[in-house]
Amino acid sequence: MNTALLYHLLDVDPADGPAELLHRARGSRHLPHLVLSALAREDVRMGEPARAELRRARARADRYAGLALDLARSTGVRAIHGLPLAGYYPADLLRPQDGLDLVAPGEAALWQAVVRLVTDHPVETIDVTLLGDRPHHTAVTVRWPAEDPLLDPWYRVRLATAALPGDCATVPVRPYLVADDHVECLIALAEAQLRPRAGGGVGGASGPPDPLTLLDLSCLTDQPFEPAETAAVLAAYRLAPEAAALIDLAAPLLPLGTLAAVRTALTPELAPERRRRAEAAATPRLPVRHGTLLRRTVIRHTWDEARLLGAGDSREGALLLTPVADYLLGTPDASPTLADRSTALDALHHWDTHC
Repeated sequence: MNTALLYHLLDVDPADGPAELLHRARGSRHLPHLVLSALAREDVRMGEPARAELRRARARADRYAGLALDLARSTGVRAIHGLPLAGYYPADLLRPQDGLDLVAPGEAALWQAVVRLVTDHPVETIDVTLLGDRPHHTAVTVRWPAEDPLLDPWYRVRLATAALPGDCATVPVRPYLVADDHVECLIALAEAQLRPRAGGGVGGASGPPDPLTLLDLSCLTDQPFEPAETAAVLAAYRLAPEAAALIDLAAPLLPLGTLAAVRTALTPELAPERRRRAEAAATPRLPVRHGTLLRRTVIRHTWDEARLLGAGDSREGALLLTPVADYLLGTPDASPTLADRSTALDALHHWDTHC
């Protein structure tokens, strides 16, 4: 990867120079840090403010890597998506890290990791989402301010008991990732195409992916993919259409290397997956329940899992008591009202008193 590719993907004329490249990068997530590292690699002259920004970004990436290693050793969670992809970048190029994504082997390990984060860092927000119903999967996102919150984004760590959440409609939750590292990274890039992007639409279905996705893909093109096996794995994870679309969009912009053969092997997998999704669309959507914070609590060190209370079998209005905070659950179409919150707080008071 070199600056010529960055100029190309960011649609900047090289004659306009590094300043215009950096200006364009500032409109695309955290790409400025990658551009700054690429310019530093080529000894492009830059002032102290730019060098300080790059130092902070490198320190941030190192901190995420340290967090992932520490939590893996202490709780068994492991990094997916961004951090593994960063490992395929040249050592002197900084892949943007807007957060750390971790998958836990079970709910107990997830809450152990959350408790560790809350204990060790000035965590200010803890968001909880439940995916599915009987059994459900849990996703928790914790955030805390950077050392200079006026200049740098907050730290964000997302933990989940399911590696791949799907689209809550036709692509199901898939709890585990079992593949070679570079195949897992390709799966992660394909999975990301299921998520809506700013401006509407879903990933590769609504236009070219963002430059970071293409840069990630460019780092995988020389990996030893076995085409038939890789295509079979992508099909098993229900991601053949997304992977094919991503490779097709990259083809005019990047040398595909071994991914060209993967794309060929994906072709017979596309129609069966589209038929499966058409049939799945007629079934009820997977319930997604978001937690509205009611209160932070003293850490409940004896709790291995969260407790779901109230509302019987309803998907709305239930209380979720966790080792670090308590929540009122609601669906995307039914956010809790003030009356719901008042009733929930009364229920918590009753639980505190009698349980």
